[in-house]
Amino acid sequence: MTQQAIQLGLLPRFDIRATSELERGQIYIPGINWLLLIGVLLLVQVFRSSTSLAAAYGIAVTGTMVISAVLAFIVAWKLWRMPAGLACVLIAPFLLVDLVFLGANLMKILEGGWLPLLVGFGLMVVMLTWRRGSALLSERTHRDEVGLGHFVEIIEKHPPNRASGTAVFLTGHADTVPSSLLHNLKHNKVLHEQNVIMSIETADIPYVPSEERANVKQLSDSFYIVRLRFGFMDEPNIPKAIPALRRLGLKFDVMQTSFFLSRRMLKRAAHSDMPGWQDGLFIWLARRAHDASAYFHIPSDRAVEVGTQIGI
Repeated sequence: MTQQAIQLGLLPRFDIRATSELERGQIYIPGINWLLLIGVLLLVQVFRSSTSLAAAYGIAVTGTMVISAVLAFIVAWKLWRMPAGLACVLIAPFLLVDLVFLGANLMKILEGGWLPLLVGFGLMVVMLTWRRGSALLSERTHRDEVGLGHFVEIIEKHPPNRASGTAVFLTGHADTVPSSLLHNLKHNKVLHEQNVIMSIETADIPYVPSEERANVKQLSDSFYIVRLRFGFMDEPNIPKAIPALRRLGLKFDVMQTSFFLSRRMLKRAAHSDMPGWQDGLFIWLARRAHDASAYFHIPSDRAVEVGTQIGI
């Protein structure tokens, strides 16, 4: 679930390690395991016995049942295109029973039922903060970027010095010039012979077939736009997607390619669009996000990070 939340943009990146070559979903996340350890130790210290946890367990189970019933109504109405009245008639009996059970368990909030409510509230705050902060950061970054088409036209008319090989610039917006490319050109006064602007997209399906993984668009003799799509249960592995690019005519050797990533150093802006506590929480989460090159499985000796400071 943590991996899917990361893919959907609800949590920062974690260190995710595959533990099986046969089972795709068999993974190990050290950060989550440490949080679970701390949580278990705190529960043992606070509640002392499994009997004392009964109230917390009851609210957790019945709350999940109520949420599942509500989600079932939304799926039937929005995705299955079922009339709202019919969907309500089908789901209402289940929801009514679930609400009765939940109401009975709410009487035990002070006896331990506060625990799942506190955990759920905490997760909701973290997810909403990360989603809101990421949207603001993307908006602020996108506002200062240059259109890629216009940039390529200028470069082709006034070509800078060229370095041999291929450079891949990872970005969230493939239609604008990545900040890592602009900083590389500004400070090093050089561009590679072949430049690939690559964006990673997460589809609303669990798995994306390999033949639908990549989309390549050539802008000029030296510039390409590449969009890689992964399902929310796929492992976002860029090197494994290279064969799909070769089939589309874009050929390069991963071990002879430099991958440029933008590392944003966040700081509090004088006037933020988020409350102070939420702004601080987002910056704290961002600083502890797992390294992008490791998350996308880019060889460490081929990754180049270019840092910029952004007020959020």
